[in-house]
Amino acid sequence: MQLPNPRRILSMVLAGGEGRRLMPLTRDRAKPAVPFGGQYRLIDFALSNLVNGGYRRIVVLTQYKSHSLNVHLAQTWRMSTLLGNYVTSVPAQMRMGKRWFLGSADAIYQNLNLIDDEKPHHIFVFGADHIYRMDPTQMLARHLETGAGVTVAAIRVPVSQARAFGVIEAEPGGRISAFREKPADPRPLPDDPEHCLVSMGNYVFATDVLVDAVRRDAEREGSRHDVGGDLVPDLVDKGLAYVYDFSENRVPGVTPREQGYWRDVGTLDSYFEANMDLVSVDPIFNLYNEEWPIYTHQVVAPPAKVVAVAEHGAGQVADSILSNGVVLSGAYVRSSVLSPWVRVDEGAEVERSVLFERVRVGAGARIRNAVIDKNVTVPPGCVIGHDPDLDRERGFTVSEGGVVALAKNQVL
Repeated sequence: MQLPNPRRILSMVLAGGEGRRLMPLTRDRAKPAVPFGGQYRLIDFALSNLVNGGYRRIVVLTQYKSHSLNVHLAQTWRMSTLLGNYVTSVPAQMRMGKRWFLGSADAIYQNLNLIDDEKPHHIFVFGADHIYRMDPTQMLARHLETGAGVTVAAIRVPVSQARAFGVIEAEPGGRISAFREKPADPRPLPDDPEHCLVSMGNYVFATDVLVDAVRRDAEREGSRHDVGGDLVPDLVDKGLAYVYDFSENRVPGVTPREQGYWRDVGTLDSYFEANMDLVSVDPIFNLYNEEWPIYTHQVVAPPAKVVAVAEHGAGQVADSILSNGVVLSGAYVRSSVLSPWVRVDEGAEVERSVLFERVRVGAGARIRNAVIDKNVTVPPGCVIGHDPDLDRERGFTVSEGGVVALAKNQVL
């Protein structure tokens, strides 16, 4: 099968999510701009997958608190214009009246001019806030093979978790027979009663099908104007929707342990656990795959440094990520992710935690199971993450799973 020229493919990345369940990390930034893994932003994973696959005409549809996201895109995602490649941020332009996007489908509808300008044959529509590696070309090949109007990337999850997703029921040939958004009674797979097939939030559309679908949706009373909740069920009813099983995707350099890895980081607990997936000796998600790299902005900073201090010596570091500019002075760091310019002073202990850029941990402080946003100074001797009740009394956010989160610039 001959695949279309990548120049005839447009990619739309939906980055307008408010991310309320990730508060306080989304208090000052859009969800796709939330830092991850030390030096990355969440949106870097979707963009890297598209770019590695050869699809380099990308529009990013933004909305809420998009400043830091726009800065990141401008500083990082610069493509050579010689071949017409680009990654560009598109804010809500209010082309259909003085209103924000009403949903992801409405975001596409309000930007149909972008499709008119490019005249692509097919369109990738990807979410901006998941952690995974995926070769989109294999999904596109499946889309062309079936002649689908839309192909939905899907992954198997336990039945107990499926209620949080769009659940897919498919025929043996891949045609989707039912698509239910966040059902109370998700139906398991016929060959696997313990798992359901759920949408990953990634789609490939035939251009005419997408344009027709968003126009119909714009006129439909009672629609939430959501791609997964409204467009896909409509196309399922028309027999135009097919599923692509993500477990079939093969990415260069991905180990069997990592195969099929995908994480929705929509809550503090899921975000925290995805960071913890990075720091084991044999990580479930490997950032060090040179054959399918995750691209991001490189902070201009010196290499990380470990300093011996008095009776603490060099401290101890194990199973952790240390970004550029990090300085550990007689500190004890285990199973943690430290972003650029973090400082941890003598005798301080940081365990199973994520520290954002320019966090300063004072001498003797003890931090556990925490996510601390940018520019926070933890005073000497301060204890965080050891007593949830005390943490709540101090105004910290404590998740259902016991993760403590401190907001950007929070003063202790």
